[in-house]
Parts: sequence; C-alpha cells; structure tokens
Amino acid sequence: MKRAVLALLLLAAPATAQPSLQQQVEARLALAGPGVRFGLVVADAAGRELLAIAPEGRFMPASNTKIFTTAAAFATLPALDQPDSVGGASVWLAGSAAEPDVVLEGHGDARLSSASDCVTDCLSALADAVAGKTRRVHDVIGDDSALADERWSPGMSWNNIPSGSGTAVSALTADDNVLTLRILPGPAGSAPKLEGLAYYQAENRALTVADGATSLDFSRLPGSRTLVLTGTIRADASPQTLVLAIDEPAYYAAWRLRALLQARGVAVTGTTIARHAPPGSGVSTSGIAKTVAALARLTPPPLSEDLKRTNKESQNLHAELILRRIGAQAGDGSIAGGLKAVAAMLAGAGVPRTAWDLSDGSGMSSYNRVAPRGVVALLRWIAAQPWGAAWRATLPVGGVDGTLARRFKGTVLEGRIFAKTGTLNGTNALAGWVTTASGRSLAFAFYANDVPEGVKATEAMDSALLMVAQAD
Repeated sequence: MKRAVLALLLLAAPATAQPSLQQQVEARLALAGPGVRFGLVVADAAGRELLAIAPEGRFMPASNTKIFTTAAAFATLPALDQPDSVGGASVWLAGSAAEPDVVLEGHGDARLSSASDCVTDCLSALADAVAGKTRRVHDVIGDDSALADERWSPGMSWNNIPSGSGTAVSALTADDNVLTLRILPGPAGSAPKLEGLAYYQAENRALTVADGATSLDFSRLPGSRTLVLTGTIRADASPQTLVLAIDEPAYYAAWRLRALLQARGVAVTGTTIARHAPPGSGVSTSGIAKTVAALARLTPPPLSEDLKRTNKESQNLHAELILRRIGAQAGDGSIAGGLKAVAAMLAGAGVPRTAWDLSDGSGMSSYNRVAPRGVVALLRWIAAQPWGAAWRATLPVGGVDGTLARRFKGTVLEGRIFAKTGTLNGTNALAGWVTTASGRSLAFAFYANDVPEGVKATEAMDSALLMVAQAD
C-alpha cells in the first residue's frame, strides 16, 4: 500500500523544467561580473522576439551608430555602385596669370591619398595638372567649404582628438587625416629616434632602456602642432608606430600638395592656407567664388566600396563624411543636415522616436543612445529593402573579416554572424544577423554599457549568441 501511494506521488510531482533560452542567457550574462547593464533583443524573420532583455532601455551604441549612417547612405544617395563623380577633389588656379594661387577644393571624398604608391584617387594627379600648366605659383589654398566646418561632433571626448579614431572631419581630407610616427630605439639611456614627423614638432621625453617593457604613448592638445612622446622602448625592440591625427585637414592637404608641386619643379612663393565655410552656414556647395573652371578633378571609386570599408573596419572619419554628404544631398552639408535625413529614414522604417538619439555618424559621441528593440526594427526594415543585401555585405563576418575577424573563429558562428561592432568608454555593442545551427536567420541587437574595468562583457555577449545559435 505504501509503495502504491509513493508511486502515485511521484507520478503527480512535476518534472523539473529545463531553463528557457532567456533564462540561460540571463544566467550567462550574470557571470560577466557586477555593474554591467545589458540590453538584448533577438527576433526571427516574422518579427517574433525570441529574447528580450531591457528591450526599451537606452544604451550607448558606440560604432553601432554606423548602422544608421550607412543605411541612410544606401537609402538616400544615388548611384552608389558608380564612380563617385560628386565627392572627388579638384584643383584650380586663381589670381595673377603669371603667379596664380593654387586652390585645392574638397567635396567630401574620404579617400584622397598623397602616398607615393597611390594608384587611384591620388593627390599627385592634381599636382601633375598644375605642373603642366604653370611653373610658378603663389599661395596653395586648401578649400573645404563644400561642407560645414564641423570638425568634431558634439559629445566626442577631447582626449580622442589626437588619436586616429578621433581625427578632424573636413570636406577636404588626405591620407585619412592621419600620420604615422615611426619610433626606433637608440642606445640604452638615450631618447629613441623619430621618423615621419615633418608636420608636427616633437618633445621627445621617451627613453631607450636595456631592460623592462616597451610602452610608448603620446599627447597633444587640440589645435596644437606640438606632440609630446613619453614612455620607454627596449634597446632591442623592433621599430614601433603611433598613428597621429590631424586637426586641420584642409591645411594638411594643401601642405601635402605644396610638397608635391615643389617636387615637380614648381616654385611656390606664397604660403599654405586653409579656407572654410562660414560658421553655421551648413553649405553644400563651395562658398568661395570661382572665376575659372577647375583645372582637374578626380573621380574616386564607387562610394559603395567606401561604405564597405566604413563598416568592415569601423572607419570613423569616413562615417562622419558620409553623414555630411547625406545632408548635402538635401542641401545642408552639416551634422544636423545628415541626422535629419537619418531621422526621416527611421520614421519611414517605423522605428519609434524614443528608440534613438544620435549626435554623430560614427559613434564617437557619448551622447548617442539607442534601444535594442528599435535597432532590430531597423535591421528588419533594411532586410526588406532592394539594397538590403548589398548593405548586409558591408558588415564584418564572424571569424572571417573586419572587426569580427578574430571573434567566433572555430565556433558554429564562424562565417554565420554578420554584425557591426562597437567599443567606447565602458561600452560593447554588436548588432546584425546570426544564422542558427538549423539555418534560421535571426536579427539581433546586443549592448553592454557601464562595463567596469576588468569585466569581460564581450566574452559574455559572444557566449550568449552561441547559445542562441545552438538553441534550435
């Protein structure tokens, strides 16, 4: 009798329920450590949410912001797959016929190069045009008035300005607005040797050491041409490189053109000058009156190629120029003009206004905020557009390329996750699509904010996405 009662009780007892996918993911994220604020939405092709953690929370997106900028480019800019007939730099002569000024004018292309091995979109081609016309010039003028003179966006940390990730934005740029400083060790106890620093002056406070670590750093006040190098380099170390940003891109491009002209035997008797649009003008065409046609103008490769580089490499300067060119398409080549076009796209996509606030095109602004549910809504809208597949092809691929080349390698998501990364000031972000083990395509937006030092939020996020991929 007792056995029968026990058997009945066992049959009546509920089986231990397996934790849901949401519970499993929440448990994994809890292991990341204290202080992190996570937000995550995962949705299937029909829009059904499989996971929702703080879906309406407001998170700093970092370089996830480029999702909005590049999608708006696909949605608004024409002929992206054709050579860029709008953005290329031009050169023209003004003033005295005997000793004219050379005006180098930018129109928003981010790819102009002064490198000696340049093969396309080359400043040297414009120098050749001037040298073929005259052997003597006065001033060399860099004119970036085609876009508003807004070199940095609201909310960008000032300490990022000297670095390659925070370089100034201008309608006239050359060499990605950065210089590379090469540092070679000297004898132990002496300062290291510096190469490639003609544009800047250096206070070399670094030291070559016989033992210890190689640890070099630099600082530079915004607007200053003086660089302070600190730290140590081992006497047996390989040459080190640092990437230095440029605060006055139009001047730098004119400075490089001046050197190229002189190398071609053109005498330059005047100075190097930068000219900008008047403050607050929001211009989309040059404010400098021309009396003659351009002597030569470059036609860069298709802008679609640059959009791919922008997302794959997370190239901040290029994203900011794309945002301003989006605004210029509507007549206002400013940050505000570009964001107005982004806002119109988001409204058309059905993304609630409460799901986003943006202050730039790259994600360097600490003012940006997005909600995971709103980002997933945008991704699903993008997928339904005629250009959706082309835009998705600009994203990094897990374990394959771009900023995801080293993530997800050797996992079920290698080659099966297509997503934009983001890292900034205690922020990690990833949004795009995963293809699950069963072949389903899921849109997701994943954010970690307020990440304390030492907490491995990215590792937790990747583990959670692997759970999603293997769940069905």
